[in-house]
Amino acid sequence: MNNISVSILLPVINETFSLKQTIDIIAASSSNYIEEYLIVCCKKTTGESRKTISELQQIHGDKIVVLEQTLPFLGGAVRDAFDICRGTHIIMMASDLETDPTLVKSLIEESIKAPEIIITATRWKGGGFKGYNPIKLILNFLFQKIFSLLYWVNLSDMTFGYRIFPSILVKSIHWEEVRHPLLFETLLKPLRLGVKVKEIPSSWKARQEGTSANTFFRNFEYFKTGIKILFYNRNKILKK
Repeated sequence: MNNISVSILLPVINETFSLKQTIDIIAASSSNYIEEYLIVCCKKTTGESRKTISELQQIHGDKIVVLEQTLPFLGGAVRDAFDICRGTHIIMMASDLETDPTLVKSLIEESIKAPEIIITATRWKGGGFKGYNPIKLILNFLFQKIFSLLYWVNLSDMTFGYRIFPSILVKSIHWEEVRHPLLFETLLKPLRLGVKVKEIPSSWKARQEGTSANTFFRNFEYFKTGIKILFYNRNKILKK
């Protein structure tokens, strides 16, 4: 199967040149597969960011779709976007270059080979970190080890929100989180459903503009999400 179409999810608050660079790189390498760049805005999205989005619409036409989110926070933005994506597959990533847009081509190529599985990026196997807080790095490593054991999977990076999913899978699941732990939830619930997940290496580097909305202590909310979903059955995970 090679007739896939991809919706690129890009939540935006204060990104400008990094958003443009992200889309330019994807368009140069994978334009034929891109159904839409779904840019999710909120009340905090800056005027400069909205100006950049308008400029991108002039370049890419109706491939640039702007969604004003209704649910709060990053997770809410992603969930709102999940509901309206038109592609057969969805790529969840950042618009601030913390997720390397050159990897999109590889994500799509892997999905063409196995369209029913999730392909997710890993920073821990052949990828790497640049500008990551050293304390967070140690905690992240330990966290990955703990939850890979709890879920009995050979995965090294379960919290990195850079992956491609089949849209039919995403739309069948009842999502709960509205903050950053949604990035973790989007892998855990498919795993509990028996969906296969494949990792490919990707580097991470700290954003070059704006500031993150995720505070240090809020990262501990991931534990609650991981433990809770561990005990879910199919009926709890799937939409009614």
